[in-house]
Amino acid sequence: DAFYSCACFYTDNIFLEEYKLHIRFLSEQQFRQDYQLVLRNRGCTTNKQFEEILHKIGSEIQIRRQLDVNSAQRKALICEVYKPLHRHLYSLQESYLAPEFLEMVRYSHSKDASAEGLLNFMQPVAGAQRVYRFPVFTREFCTELIAELEYFEQSDAPKGRPNTMNNYGILLNELGFDEGFITPLRVDYLSPITALLYPECGGDCLDSHKAFVVKYAMHEDLDLSYHYDNAEVTLNVSLGEDFVEGNLYFGDMRQVPLSESQCAEVEHRVAEGLLHRGQQMHGALPITAGRRWNLVVWMRSSRERRLRCPMCNKTPDLVPAEGFGDGFTQGSQSPSAPNTPCTLT
Repeated sequence: DAFYSCACFYTDNIFLEEYKLHIRFLSEQQFRQDYQLVLRNRGCTTNKQFEEILHKIGSEIQIRRQLDVNSAQRKALICEVYKPLHRHLYSLQESYLAPEFLEMVRYSHSKDASAEGLLNFMQPVAGAQRVYRFPVFTREFCTELIAELEYFEQSDAPKGRPNTMNNYGILLNELGFDEGFITPLRVDYLSPITALLYPECGGDCLDSHKAFVVKYAMHEDLDLSYHYDNAEVTLNVSLGEDFVEGNLYFGDMRQVPLSESQCAEVEHRVAEGLLHRGQQMHGALPITAGRRWNLVVWMRSSRERRLRCPMCNKTPDLVPAEGFGDGFTQGSQSPSAPNTPCTLT
């Protein structure tokens, strides 16, 4: 199937970093009516500051409208000019995966596998509902992958922003990791696990993804504000290197008011992954020294997305997209799909 995005990508969830605020922009009149008072309370007190915000919003919308075209151009140019340091990393090998992770996968494929049984192979995160920790990669693989990422980062090849909130990182599909690495990781290794843990929100029918690495470093991105992902299920793996602080924190699902939500702080250990529902609120505290690379895989279910867009919470307004787009497909709901959208409580 061809994949699509939802038109809300061009209007919703625009992040004003200086004011730690996600906004929706349909027109200047609507924006002033909805956000002028909120922004004033957060420090936007002059006309000049407000005009600067409008300029940033306009620039962000333009970037989003050109995203597919620019990404395809970067991918083609990277393929042409970049010579990888470790070419072998671009094809997934089981030797890259932690023995504990392979044991989990084998159990998930077994005839008698259950969610309860799978929990014996992983560590539920205390205080964070249905967030699980487990080893994913070997340390040797993480070291080699960071060397490859840093080699690419220092090259003259073009780079794209990994998502709308992180400024430093790499889109793995542009670098060439999608077909030989991320897709088999999702299909052959992660999907059997997510099918047991999150069947009610599409974990049993994940058919696309967006994968990227983000970098936290002094004088670059230090932290990540409280947010939810454009995903049904997210895997976040700490690759390293040496860093201090920078723990993650998890709250409730996005519908729970912030005043009623409690957060659990989670140490992110090198080579280990944290698996959670994409609509669960979370963030990253600032690192205070060093730098850290994280590999993030947003896994998506077109079955769930046909019913409701997870970002605007409405029936999706489909627009054409390159590659996996944002995981939407056309067509009627399949007979096996549930009658209600992803459970978000």
